[in-house]
Amino acid sequence: MGQVKVYGRRDVWAGRQRELSDLLQSCLVDAWGMPEEKRFHRFLLLEEDDFVCPQRSERYLIIEVLCFTGRSDDAKRALIRAIYDKSGFDPEDVEINIIETPKVNWGIRGVPADELTLSYKVEV
Repeated sequence: MGQVKVYGRRDVWAGRQRELSDLLQSCLVDAWGMPEEKRFHRFLLLEEDDFVCPQRSERYLIIEVLCFTGRSDDAKRALIRAIYDKSGFDPEDVEINIIETPKVNWGIRGVPADELTLSYKVEV
C-alpha cells in the first residue's frame, strides 16, 4: 500500500494535480512495482500565507509517501531519485518524506492490512 500527500501553493499548483499524480504514480510503479491502478494521492494546496518556506521558490513542494514497512533502503532511494529525475523540478523546490508503518496499523477493506493478500510485493 502506498498513499501520497502533496503540499504546495494553490496559486502555483491548482489545476496541475493530475500532472503531478501521473508523475508520482509513474515513479512508484517503476521504483517499487506498485500496480498502476493503486493510486491514492491527496493534494493539500495552501494559500501563500499558509505555506511558509523561506529560501524556496513559489514552486516548492513537500511530497509525503505513506506506506507499509518492508521496502529496502535501495528501493526507497530509487523512488526518491526517480521523483527528482523524472520531475525536472529544481531539486531545491522538492522535499520527499517516506513514512513507513507496519501493516497491522492500517485498516483496509474491513480488516487490518496484515490480514490482506496483496496483488503486489511490498518487500522490494
